Amino acid sequence: MTENHGPSGVADATVRLAFSVPMAGGQVLPPGCLWSSDRVVSCRTGALSVGGGAGEVALDLRAAGLPQELTVDVSTAWRAGGADRNPANDRHRVLVLATGDPYVF
Repeated sequence: MTENHGPSGVADATVRLAFSVPMAGGQVLPPGCLWSSDRVVSCRTGALSVGGGAGEVALDLRAAGLPQELTVDVSTAWRAGGADRNPANDRHRVLVLATGDPYVF
């Protein structure tokens, strides 16, 4: 879930997921998301009030080929210029192992 810890609300925000390997072609994204490349997906989260969240963005993606693992860099882009007291929490790296299990982050 995308959250805003303040100190001010954000009129609109976007989350960016960058994969260490290419994703398989032809995959459909949910509304509000788009492919920036075969390794990058950007999703609009919408407005975020102080202390509020935007719910979850569910993606059902497959990597091209059969990698044993990959990483996903999750980063936040604040389009509306809201103040951020802790920009260190705007980036996360997730190791995804080829277990067949769904990942939530």
